Amino acid sequence: MNIIMLAFPNVQLLDVAGPLDVFAEAGHQLGNRSAYSLQGVALEMRPLRASNGVRLLPDATLDSAYVEIDTLLVAGNPSMADYERNPIVGDWLRRMSTNARRIGSVCSGAFVLAHAGLLDGRRVTTHWNSIDRFAAQFLDIEVELDAIYVKDGSIYTSAGVTAGMDLALALVEEDFGRRIALKVARELVMFLKRPGGQSQFSAPLAAQIAERSTNRDLQNWVLDNLAQPLSVEQLADRAGMSMRNFARIFKRETQLTPAEFVERARLDTARRMLEETKQPMKRIASVAGFGDASTLRRAFLRQLGVTPADYRHRF
Repeated sequence: MNIIMLAFPNVQLLDVAGPLDVFAEAGHQLGNRSAYSLQGVALEMRPLRASNGVRLLPDATLDSAYVEIDTLLVAGNPSMADYERNPIVGDWLRRMSTNARRIGSVCSGAFVLAHAGLLDGRRVTTHWNSIDRFAAQFLDIEVELDAIYVKDGSIYTSAGVTAGMDLALALVEEDFGRRIALKVARELVMFLKRPGGQSQFSAPLAAQIAERSTNRDLQNWVLDNLAQPLSVEQLADRAGMSMRNFARIFKRETQLTPAEFVERARLDTARRMLEETKQPMKRIASVAGFGDASTLRRAFLRQLGVTPADYRHRF
């Protein structure tokens, strides 16, 4: 099976190397190193400098790449905005998509596929730090905020960096079954299916507080008073607004309901305490405003897909 990895200058090296190593290891486990034929493709046939300074030598350009493609993947890039609207790339992707069995992206590579029109009406994901920009640009594409990777028909998209390896492992399982995928996962010291979603890796809620928000003082007050009840009625009263008007303005400015903001603020505090202290769960639940450890646990499972104990162990 021919696998093409399309990359641009300043590419995140692991977005390229990670998935390709998964495919290569699958060939090794199968006893057939030609099970996957791997090809790196770039805009020009000269060394490509990755974001970490390492130089990659592409196998082909858009004009000389395989005509028969089984899987086409687009690697992510910190400078993706410089390439995602390239009309030559868009035309090439649309042309290749008519022959490829499946097309996918790693991290911000989703922007290239979206600008080429290949994600219209699809469910997709991308790196948590790029999701807001992606959703604002592509209103007809359904973005899955917490997914490690998403399959929608023959289109596959993945979250940031190492999630490309999760996606590649899922493709190996599709092609050769669970037994081979499990062997690959063991050899590369990976989860066959990673527990939880990408929310567990995302930035603190404080980054979502808009500098010009009329609710900024209230948001900061919430962060300082998490142990209080913090009902919508209490928050609206403190803001000097009716509940209905307060809820409407708050949602408009933060893209969260007041209740969602409070729960995420509490989660962030609990996450920070789990990462930085040895406080018992009961104390963390109390300080963060969850009341008891069981409520804390339910919130973690609902929002992050992992228990507080698992999160502490991991981070």
